[in-house]
Amino acid sequence: MTAPVRRMVPVDGIPMSGLFAEAADPRGVIIALHGGASSAAYFDCPNHPELSFLRACAAAGFSAVALDRPGYGASAPYSDAMWEPQRRVDLAYGAADAMLGKRERGAGLFILAHSNGCELALRMAVAERGRDLLGLELAGTGLRQYPAARAILKQATPTHRPAGLRELIWAPEELYPDDVINAVGSGGAPPQEAEISANWAGRDFPALAGGVTAPVRFTAAEHERVWDSTPEALADIAAAFAKSPRVEIHHQNNAGHNLSLSLAAAQYHSSVLSFVEQCITADVNREAG
Repeated sequence: MTAPVRRMVPVDGIPMSGLFAEAADPRGVIIALHGGASSAAYFDCPNHPELSFLRACAAAGFSAVALDRPGYGASAPYSDAMWEPQRRVDLAYGAADAMLGKRERGAGLFILAHSNGCELALRMAVAERGRDLLGLELAGTGLRQYPAARAILKQATPTHRPAGLRELIWAPEELYPDDVINAVGSGGAPPQEAEISANWAGRDFPALAGGVTAPVRFTAAEHERVWDSTPEALADIAAAFAKSPRVEIHHQNNAGHNLSLSLAAAQYHSSVLSFVEQCITADVNREAG
């Protein structure tokens, strides 16, 4: 498997970092966005290359860029300049462009996002450049949190991890390799994350979803404990993407919140790449028609 390389690139005077896995003559390019208090390493499962999304992408013929989201990684010291959402969108696209350089991009860009990374993914999708996206994969998020999860998360701060938080994110523990739990933390989160979390489910998710015109796949993990994944909740999520030409709900068995670090990661990643292939085929057929 191709090992991802760590990259740092300047974007409008701000250093942006991430991991890059290159495929020769790529079918397309996948941009991966991690969740809160995490890093690009989420997509290259530590000590378990067989569970790495980035390596799976390269093996399947896709180049992949896993970004440290704006305010994380090399850009963390500049987080005070990132309150404007459009600024974060520009930095993310700019970082991906800089890491790819003049390399071939195949059929185009596809975005995969996990948890809090879905906020940036949807903003990227509704931006002008988002009109050309092949599609989106969203996971670890939703329109409603389970009441017990909401009560725990309300107590969380950058310096305080309330009782029960670990179980929300990492349970059932037997679904993860013993050595990966809490192995990809970022050492903190930018101040914007609190604002994002406060407004995401009730305001931003439904408003942004309604403007997405790319195909969307939404994955619900079997043991998701934060976000309401009942059939009614998933139907509401699908309905929110009113302008998308295709919305698919995927159920991932034997996985909890952190899908790409679980023992089911390879199966999940294979299903993602299958969806990307379908998006490429649909795009080719649309252009031919």
